[in-house]
Amino acid sequence: MPALPADLRFLKILVTTLMVVMIVGLLTIVGLLVTRLGGSERLPTLPDSVILPEGAAPAAVTFARDWLVVVTDAGEILLYGPEGGAPVSTTALP
Repeated sequence: MPALPADLRFLKILVTTLMVVMIVGLLTIVGLLVTRLGGSERLPTLPDSVILPEGAAPAAVTFARDWLVVVTDAGEILLYGPEGGAPVSTTALP
């Protein structure tokens, strides 16, 4: 069997190198996803009571580090402390 031309040999090396790099990259991504998404984080705790303004209905609820944020269907952002109760701050959406 005759030897491959130099250009074809170079192309074969490039393709093999690309294949190895892609396999290593795929294994790295899978490994990172398993290690980062596999851990169990502490879920936030809801306060015992949250007092909404009269006639307001929650449209979205989210947790910040030390705050509970409620967006009402009327377009208000209500900021509650970790203990709940009445809102600490009220901001109207534009």
